[in-house]
Amino acid sequence: MNNITIFLAASVLCFISAPAFAREPGSFTGAHAEIITGYDRVDADAVSSSNGLLYGVNAGYDVAAGGVILGLEAEISDSTAKKRYAGGRTVTDRDLYVGGRIGVPLGDGALAYAKLGYTNARFEYSGDAGEGGTVSGGDNADGLRLGAGLEYQLSDSLFLKGEYRYSNYEAGLSRHQVVTGIGFRF
Repeated sequence: MNNITIFLAASVLCFISAPAFAREPGSFTGAHAEIITGYDRVDADAVSSSNGLLYGVNAGYDVAAGGVILGLEAEISDSTAKKRYAGGRTVTDRDLYVGGRIGVPLGDGALAYAKLGYTNARFEYSGDAGEGGTVSGGDNADGLRLGAGLEYQLSDSLFLKGEYRYSNYEAGLSRHQVVTGIGFRF
């Protein structure tokens, strides 16, 4: 069984077992850590795209300030997205993110938020260099990530989230991601 299958099985188990926890309204403040998974679409110059499974971890810290929640967060993720073309392929590699978010509590136990930050993605490539040779390597791409989501508390420390985010990188690369996560607030 490969790592992706194990990760998906663990994620599904978390989501299935989560409703068993009694939801107690609490604060959206403090340190948090979560596992994330979702859909990843990588576009290159709006000409070609590849789709895959996104998976990773996120951690951050949130504080209350005048009726809103302000937070800093960091994330490392990877994706199964890859693009094959005649003579080679491009594969997504790790994606690093650091940024901030601002949220507004929606009634009892829900938080709507927007996020903005810096992202750095790594892309690996390999292919035919002609005359029987090959070429391979990788490049980093810096970018800006924008996103919005909804976090729902299952208990004082356990939460689920769903978000959409768009990342725009240099060199004509961009990403659209739909992410779900389950996390723990300390």
